[in-house]
Amino acid sequence: MNIEIREETAGDHAGIREVNRLAFEGEEEALLVDRLRAQGLVVASLVAVAEDRVVGHILFSRLPIETPEGAVEAVALAPMAVRPEMQRSGIGSGLVRRGLEVARRRGEAIVIVVGHPGYYPRLGFSAQLAGRLSGPFSGDVFMALELIPGALDGVTGIVRYPEAFGLDEQPAPDRKPA
Repeated sequence: MNIEIREETAGDHAGIREVNRLAFEGEEEALLVDRLRAQGLVVASLVAVAEDRVVGHILFSRLPIETPEGAVEAVALAPMAVRPEMQRSGIGSGLVRRGLEVARRRGEAIVIVVGHPGYYPRLGFSAQLAGRLSGPFSGDVFMALELIPGALDGVTGIVRYPEAFGLDEQPAPDRKPA
């Protein structure tokens, strides 16, 4: 089957909602995509299309890191979804790779993901790189990738997920990062 990966268009929105609902077995990720769009936070939104049907989707959005020296711009990779019957076929990895290329071309330097520790490291993400960052997530599921080598050198701070993510518990501004 021939898979095309491209930027989303307005005509893809219903397909994007469907693939996120199916992949995550609920509405939350589909609603997250809509909220991030509405708040103007989208850096890149790509779809994988097969036979004129959206079979995968990935979104990158603004995600500031608060540091004592000021904000450091970063992007969140979330969500990434593939139709259940097409998972484990390389579509997700293709979406991640193409999305990282697009983010790099748009001048982004840092990408943060909360994801499976057996999957994202093989695409270049590292929990160790995120080690000096704190946020509502921690451990080996909280990972970073540098699109520009050294972009995280000396960066210690708090990752502030936008309101669109609906996270109630974020670190207090005076809390020192782990």
